Amino acid sequence: MSGFAPEPIPTARLLLLPLGVDHAEEMAAVLADPALHTFIGGEPADSVALRARYERLVAGSPDPAESWCNWVVRLRDDGRLAGFVQATVTAPDAPTRHAATGSARAVGHRHLDEADPVDDGPVAEIAWVVGTPWQGRGIATEAAWGMAGWLGRRGVRTLVAHIHPDHRASAAVATACGLAPTDVWHDGEIRWSGPTPA
Repeated sequence: MSGFAPEPIPTARLLLLPLGVDHAEEMAAVLADPALHTFIGGEPADSVALRARYERLVAGSPDPAESWCNWVVRLRDDGRLAGFVQATVTAPDAPTRHAATGSARAVGHRHLDEADPVDDGPVAEIAWVVGTPWQGRGIATEAAWGMAGWLGRRGVRTLVAHIHPDHRASAAVATACGLAPTDVWHDGEIRWSGPTPA
């Protein structure tokens, strides 16, 4: 899909930078707390494993009907990385499928199916993770909102996220982005959906 190559996205306190392989070392430290994986599964990856994952993500989707958009979240005040946001953008008429590889939370592993709403335009499944030291400061909300606005300006009409029912902080981020829970479940998570910000 054309038009979905990640670009820098400035927000009030943050700069979302397109993911690069060279971010792996710093991001390994940002994501090192095992508590981050309570709701999203998996375990912390070292910088070597993260570099290999980032190489795959930066290479892009092998499916021409989808685009992988990944950003790291940089704090403007001190220049440190604090997390990431990501979106898998899918053409509305593309066949949907469940990928069978790797972590279910990595971009490129869609959970969309015939139950998802499809308006006039592409659909983006979005996700966000902020490192433990930076949580509780609205960073995930600001980053996700910035990404959602960028997607909307490029024609995405529907956002989808999958959130563990006990993950209140993530539900708050989804709500702030205009998503609402549906009655659809996937792998123990609730599907949230909504339009991109106007």
